Amino acid sequence: MLDTTRHPSSASRLQLVWFKRDLRIEDHLPLYHAAQNGPVLPLYIAEPEWWSQPDASARQWAFVEESLHALREALGQRGQPLICRVGDAVEVLDTLFHMYGAFDLWSHEETGNQWSFQRDQRIKAWSVAHGITWREFQPAGVIRRLQQRNGWAGKWDRSMARALTPPPAGLPALPGITPGAIPVAADLGLPLDPCAQRQSGGRAAGLERLESFLSTRGQPYRSAMSSPALGAVHCSRLSPHLAWGTLSMREIAQATGARKIEVKAQKARDGWAGSLTSFQARLHWRDHFMQKLEDQPSVEFRNFHTAYDGLRPAQGVSKASDSLRLDAWTKGETGLPFVDACMRSLQATGWLNFRMRAMVMAVASFHLWLDWRQPGEHLARQFTDYEPGIHWPQVQMQSGTTGINTVRIYNPVKQGYDQDPDGEFVRQWVPELAVVPRQMIHEPWKWEGAGRVLDRTYPSPIVDHLSAARFAREQIWAVRRDAGFRAKADAIQDRHGSRKSNIAPVGQRPRKARKSHQDQLDLPM
Repeated sequence: MLDTTRHPSSASRLQLVWFKRDLRIEDHLPLYHAAQNGPVLPLYIAEPEWWSQPDASARQWAFVEESLHALREALGQRGQPLICRVGDAVEVLDTLFHMYGAFDLWSHEETGNQWSFQRDQRIKAWSVAHGITWREFQPAGVIRRLQQRNGWAGKWDRSMARALTPPPAGLPALPGITPGAIPVAADLGLPLDPCAQRQSGGRAAGLERLESFLSTRGQPYRSAMSSPALGAVHCSRLSPHLAWGTLSMREIAQATGARKIEVKAQKARDGWAGSLTSFQARLHWRDHFMQKLEDQPSVEFRNFHTAYDGLRPAQGVSKASDSLRLDAWTKGETGLPFVDACMRSLQATGWLNFRMRAMVMAVASFHLWLDWRQPGEHLARQFTDYEPGIHWPQVQMQSGTTGINTVRIYNPVKQGYDQDPDGEFVRQWVPELAVVPRQMIHEPWKWEGAGRVLDRTYPSPIVDHLSAARFAREQIWAVRRDAGFRAKADAIQDRHGSRKSNIAPVGQRPRKARKSHQDQLDLPM
């Protein structure tokens, strides 16, 4: 447990609160406790090197930029606005150290990518060398240095039940320090990234999404979440606010719990109870997946199960045909209408419901037989709500490389018929198919007039999805039959798996199958 009591020896010196993926003042333990110990310098460091990483994009920064302006205003109303600096974090802190002398450093722990982990290691070394005390607080339910998963769910529940931390009533203004401009994407060297329908950043936008979901939009959540069109309306759309911390997981969990109590008291059979239960499960699953990356950071780069190493052409040594397939997939030009509609929708909005995220990743990994890293990086850049701790374990899960999850090879044509039966979503995003009859929209190559469209205004499928799926299934299951595969899978399950899953250790029969959302990628969105 962190020592969060007042430290008299540090009462007269600066308390520097480093905002990272926690762009709010509500339910913010570092800010709350720093304010008890002295004058607070609230700091955000815009790091160009971070934003040059292959998983970063201008659409993400645009959301962050809006959130920083809102955070600056909220802090300013309490007396001291947000200070923003652009540069290397160690250099920024070192400059402040030489300006103001020793200070206490406060922040939340961050489950980020490898770059942010290495940056934090440099900050830690710098802090020790300069006699700086750095106090980090656990965000939500992700536990650092967790030894094993038994009891994790109970710890998560207890964390969510803790009282929300109030913002400080006031912050003394710091004389002589300029707030600094909040940069735009071009200032960080980010390339142009048009995303016309991107969600807006800032806490007010997050609170609106929370209130509207719990009061109206969320009623058909359970039935609507799998459809890309319906999900865009009836999913919570809170994911970018969780990813960048304009809202805390705890306040969302508590608001959802309070709403569920209301619904139960009404005893109405209107779908609300089931939808809220499903949403609560996905809040839990969100941190469950983030815990995987926290416990094993290498999953950003290496297969969970090493038996899959070398199965697909590795990134950087792939054939020219692999590059062509990757390019077609990223542009939404695979010739598989529902896949292309999803990819184009994602490009324009920065969002896609998780069932379709699973499908497009599975198509890249199985049907196009691409190593998961480059498709994963592309999706990371496209998602405004990119959260490394969710993204990379899920990318591997949908690529069949975890060794412990069901191998789910989505049929992209069947998914189209299931989730877009009238073809309205496809027609919206793939207007080249406007002349194709409704009943043929997901398989235009079967239409007698296909020659008017295919390879003219819209490509023929770049793979036969059925034969490609058969090939992938044979390759994946051949690996699973290898000697030693299951023993290593048991070790992965013991370290990362849900204690509610249906995976039995070697020599034991699986428990009776039960409906589970573990493989469905339907996390809170």
